[in-house]
Amino acid sequence: MTTPPFTPPAPRDIEIVTHQLGRPARNVVGIAARCRCGAPTVVATKPRLGDGTPFPTLYYLCHPAGTAAISTLEATGVMPELAALLEHPAVAAGYTAAHLAYLADRESLESVEEIAGISAGGMPTRVKCLHALAGHALAAGPGVNPIGDLALERAAWSPLVCQCVDYFAPEAPEAPEATEATAVPEACATTAPPAVDTATIQSAGARTAQ
Repeated sequence: MTTPPFTPPAPRDIEIVTHQLGRPARNVVGIAARCRCGAPTVVATKPRLGDGTPFPTLYYLCHPAGTAAISTLEATGVMPELAALLEHPAVAAGYTAAHLAYLADRESLESVEEIAGISAGGMPTRVKCLHALAGHALAAGPGVNPIGDLALERAAWSPLVCQCVDYFAPEAPEAPEATEATAVPEACATTAPPAVDTATIQSAGARTAQ
């Protein structure tokens, strides 16, 4: 896990991220989290892209197994379930603190007026994209983003268990040519809210308050 300031990504990291995304990686300023094998799992992206576009998503989950696992959570109704946890004051307070920490990390790299006060993933009052929240949780470490932490707990993937392919194997598909890095996130899926267990809310609030 890494927050700013970042060490510039190595060419090998950029090549791996390009393979992971299936498209040239651009505008990456650092590797914010890694698999236990050392491969990138989260990239940190410039707040203003090379073409001048404001880009609020500082932390982007790039690992294919990780993104697939989080997509499964979104597709199976976990996102509105986690959003309901924000009704608990302790969870809401932790989520607001995560929003402010996210903004501080991004502002330390570059101040972009067009996205001032806008973080990612729906923070501080909604849950819109678990990929962004999980990416923040992986970069910042446990205890910073309560919803991101819970998403990672529920996901059928962990950076502690390597599920990487050999990105440099001779039979691996040739990646597009790239010299920079970013991933523009796909839109996160939305689903109808399921019933929420009150005990789950209380348990999550207790963990956040600790």
